[in-house]
Amino acid sequence: MPEGPEIRRAADEVAAVLEGQVVETVRFGLPRLKRSEAPLRGHRVRAVETRGKAMLVHFEHGLSLYSHNQLYGVWRVIEGHELPQSKRSLRVLLQTVTHSALLYSASDISVWPVEELVNHPFLARIGPDIMSAGLTWQAIAERLQSPRFARRNLGSLYLDQQFVAGIGNYLRSEILHAAQLHPLQRAAELGAGERGRLARATLTISLRSYRTEGVTLGAALARSLARQSLPWEQRRFAVFGRAELPCYRCGTPVVRRELNTRRLYLCLQCQPAP
Repeated sequence: MPEGPEIRRAADEVAAVLEGQVVETVRFGLPRLKRSEAPLRGHRVRAVETRGKAMLVHFEHGLSLYSHNQLYGVWRVIEGHELPQSKRSLRVLLQTVTHSALLYSASDISVWPVEELVNHPFLARIGPDIMSAGLTWQAIAERLQSPRFARRNLGSLYLDQQFVAGIGNYLRSEILHAAQLHPLQRAAELGAGERGRLARATLTISLRSYRTEGVTLGAALARSLARQSLPWEQRRFAVFGRAELPCYRCGTPVVRRELNTRRLYLCLQCQPAP
């Protein structure tokens, strides 16, 4: 499933061709949405926003198109109106005079009056967006101490969209490794220094993934590994997907675990059990 950085990059591409433009063609691939085509057609897009793993296309007349990519959804932006060949199901088509924005395979799509988005069943319960420019490490540290979250183990907490929205499976493993914390450690057990380290890593790793199109390693290490001609996946992550390979920090083999039915990777030397 795409995580916050991937959704934000997709939103950047969609915004580049839709923001400030009139959408002349609107087509939905789900029958239940057909009646929403006409109310959006011929109106200008005011902004494209992300909230966690969801994307919102806001129109100037007060309607917003909500979409969640789920496991297989993907946005594509093309110049012109000739649609590419694809085996995927086209769910949303938005066309301006010059460009087309297409959403394939997703099914969690709806149209809302912007003032009613506070009642959306997903948006109403998620925490702050990891990609939000206003999110600070201090705010994350405060959430770690909140009674609502403090008793949770970190491996579970870091998949909970109510804690911070947009963090998923690969970011969870990478953030905890960067902070040198074991996934079974509880937020309440962290000292002030550990809490600050984790909060900073949460922002740093997520923003780095966004800026580098998915690389969570530091720039120097990433360049060094690239010179060694390692496969992309082996020079992208510190631990995620690297079971039995050496930790780049200490050389100990990375291990894979299952937590909350999702795979998780860690280094037991860098992230000792509590």
